[in-house]
Amino acid sequence: MIEAPQNDETGADETTARGEADFGFRRVPEQDKAELVRDVFDRVAGRYDLMNDLMSLGVHRLWKTALIDALAPRPGERFLDLAGGTGDIAFRIHERIGAEAAGGRPILVCDINEAMLRVGRDRALDRGITGGIAWLAGDAEALPVEDMRADACTIAFGLRNVTRIDRALAEIRRSLRPGGRFLCLEFSRVALPLLGEAYDRYSFAVLPGLGRMVTGDADAYRYLAESIRRFPHQQALAERMRAVGFERVSWRNLSGGIAALHTGWRL
Repeated sequence: MIEAPQNDETGADETTARGEADFGFRRVPEQDKAELVRDVFDRVAGRYDLMNDLMSLGVHRLWKTALIDALAPRPGERFLDLAGGTGDIAFRIHERIGAEAAGGRPILVCDINEAMLRVGRDRALDRGITGGIAWLAGDAEALPVEDMRADACTIAFGLRNVTRIDRALAEIRRSLRPGGRFLCLEFSRVALPLLGEAYDRYSFAVLPGLGRMVTGDADAYRYLAESIRRFPHQQALAERMRAVGFERVSWRNLSGGIAALHTGWRL
């Protein structure tokens, strides 16, 4: 089995206490991480969705459907989707509630990466979606939205890329109205030993090569594999959600813990 450094059992950001942050397995100055992550996604934005299909064999679509099923979006609700630049979650919400309902209160997609947002806008036009979704460039650690703006906030495979997870979680809670829900879909800690060994081999031996063939960039997908291993495990993330004020926090594993769906409420 390929050995990969893991966060401690609490999932605490020890590096930030020393002015450093994790960038994959590297430690970099805290102030540099956002730009390094932005550069990764700038490089792969054009092939991002294709790579998601290839590297997960399409299973990411089932995980995202699980998120939408748990969200159970209803017309009239206000939705905020973070790190959702290419539109995958917003399109699914839009489809569930209907274009007319979405047009009254646009689904707000917020992403720090302009290249990803451009891809999302283009995909929306390709689908004939001209209303019901608004696109906003912004940082999850300092959301450019008013307090209590949203009935529900989602983030899919984006939380591990922020520099200060706790600050982003606090901002997400601030953005929710009382009674609002937060749903986080993220790669997590594999719960089955044999699956974990196979997953590690695939992540470090196959994924970078696949990234090189499809996007011309092996390093971006090496970072992906490393960032997953540095992300807090299921219980640790739940504890950090509670620490910033979320209540009724729960999670469920998907595909044996390769991904996990966390839910919390602002009550």
